Amino acid sequence: MRLVKQNFHTHTNFCDGANSVEEMTQAAIKCGLTSLGFSSHAYTPHDESYCMKLEDYEKYRDEVLSAKEKYKSQIKIYLGIEQDYYSVPPTIDLDYIIGSVHYVEKDGVITPVDETREHIENAVKNIYGDIYTFIEKYYQTVADVVNKTNCDIIGHFDLCEKFNGDGTLFDRENPRYINAYKKAVDQLIPSGKIFEINTGAMARGYTDFPYPHKNILDYISKCGGKFIISSDSHSVDTVDYKLESVYNYASTILNLNLITK
Repeated sequence: MRLVKQNFHTHTNFCDGANSVEEMTQAAIKCGLTSLGFSSHAYTPHDESYCMKLEDYEKYRDEVLSAKEKYKSQIKIYLGIEQDYYSVPPTIDLDYIIGSVHYVEKDGVITPVDETREHIENAVKNIYGDIYTFIEKYYQTVADVVNKTNCDIIGHFDLCEKFNGDGTLFDRENPRYINAYKKAVDQLIPSGKIFEINTGAMARGYTDFPYPHKNILDYISKCGGKFIISSDSHSVDTVDYKLESVYNYASTILNLNLITK
């Protein structure tokens, strides 16, 4: 019997996903999900390479609502969006918003956090001076993501871990790193918003652990945070990627407060 019956972080070919709304819906039904939320990347003016176009918002809404009606006897469909800190506000009515930080900005220069390791290393060399200053800026931005996006779910809290699976980009035990993420958690907890446990970096082979890392999960949990597990799927083969195994890890080993329905 499936324990995790939903995935609310799903991308399609309206943004940087590989498959259509229809294909993702069918894949979710096939693997036994009972709820599926679509969360295409909101339009981000400074980087149009991965996000929806403004002129496609209504078409996106219509396709999701069409799938919702067509498959209503098999699965519940929800219309959402992944709203980056630097994305424009949504122009359509939504069921929910995932608030995420994919960039940091300093002196007018916007650096992607999850595009390549080289982007980060160049930014550290030319702008920030050291990796922990870069990370402090990242978590300062994350700390404000609920205020900026009015989100319901806080997406991949420690996205800066994407290129640190082997621990060589930064030391997650460094006091500056710990202090930075704890400050962000402390600022976000009073909002009551849900923190996402995201298997996306695992699916792409970057890490062998989900976002957030265990250390951060422990701290969020101690602060009373709630969690939802999602796959951040960009294709039909990852719509339920390791949702069950991560549920077992989070519930039995970490004893987290999980939302599974």
